[in-house]
Amino acid sequence: MIRTRTARCRRGAVLVLPGLWVAGVVLWELLSPLGSHFAHLLAVAPAIACAGSGRRHHVLLGGGCALFALVPLGSAGRADPAALVGTCCAVLAVVAAAWLASHRGHRLAREVERLREIAATAQHAVLRPLPPRLAGLTLAGGHRSASEGALLGGDLYEVLATRHGVRLVIGDVRGHGLPALGTVAALLGSFREAAHDEDGLPGVLRRMERAFHRHLGDLASGQSPPSGESLPSGEDFATVLVLEIGAEGEVTALNCGHPWPHRLIAGDAGPLPGARAEVLSSGDPLPPLGMFPLPAEPPVRRLARLLPGEALVLHTDGVEDARDAAGRFFPLTRVLAEAAGGAPVVPAAVVERVRNAVLRHTGGVLADDFALLALRDDRHRVPGRAPHGPLARSCPYG
Repeated sequence: MIRTRTARCRRGAVLVLPGLWVAGVVLWELLSPLGSHFAHLLAVAPAIACAGSGRRHHVLLGGGCALFALVPLGSAGRADPAALVGTCCAVLAVVAAAWLASHRGHRLAREVERLREIAATAQHAVLRPLPPRLAGLTLAGGHRSASEGALLGGDLYEVLATRHGVRLVIGDVRGHGLPALGTVAALLGSFREAAHDEDGLPGVLRRMERAFHRHLGDLASGQSPPSGESLPSGEDFATVLVLEIGAEGEVTALNCGHPWPHRLIAGDAGPLPGARAEVLSSGDPLPPLGMFPLPAEPPVRRLARLLPGEALVLHTDGVEDARDAAGRFFPLTRVLAEAAGGAPVVPAAVVERVRNAVLRHTGGVLADDFALLALRDDRHRVPGRAPHGPLARSCPYG
């Protein structure tokens, strides 16, 4: 509501500003005791209209106001005929120039809008929106780029239902914004194929590693990199966490330098002490992809069993590394515990709450991209517990 009122006030000021300028010049000319001539300043009115709104009919309106203002000045004898003719020519010249500038500005604005639509379509094709439900799981994802004008950057995630179970990946490539988009596309493309083809997570991770190196090799061999993307420097890497959720909720993982996920356990209702968020950590992760070759047998970690109604939250390091003006890190575990206060945990609400909390914590100024992925096991009803509250009908278990 406040933003709407501010926008209306701004538009109103833009409309009346040329008229106020003309009125001020006329009053200054008529009331000046020194006999000074300021009529030539009327030619500025159409330029003000062009700069204020950029619309051609506003330019014509500003020019018309300036021309009509010459009438009282001429009838009062405050300007000689030659000066009036010169001022009139100057007004018409500025109107013509502002008209052409406005037309060119509108054409450029249409081209920029079309390019934005193309970029948005391409970026959505790389990082596809998650379905709300998949194989008995309720899903939600969100991301935010640190680069202005980019919908996504160096963070990636995907969830797929396969014959091996639900497989998901979340990762973070070196760099952020549009320059990292090519590497994100290479990793996601390889995961989407390997998740269905490979019997185990090591095979999936190895396929992603090969795709990552092929992508860097193509750039190094002289192929044109995507717009803004630099050639590999020998220090390119990507952190990747690949998970598999079995039919009974068992969670296994392969981690290459990525933050471990959190498990959310909801309280019965409201922010009760029973609600908590715990990190599912299982030893030290492998180095990020690109830094060292994968071992012959990457260790698959069994994290925990995701019980019905419990939620899993995955994130990139842009979340927990976010700092406020005083240099304090974002309290991710505490915010997740607060988000798990109701029953059941709603993944979309968790993602939205964490995203808004990060933006408040940083004041909207991000140093790195961040991504969030939340899912809840709805494949079986929680033993001995019925859903509570208004979400019981819209988010049932089972």
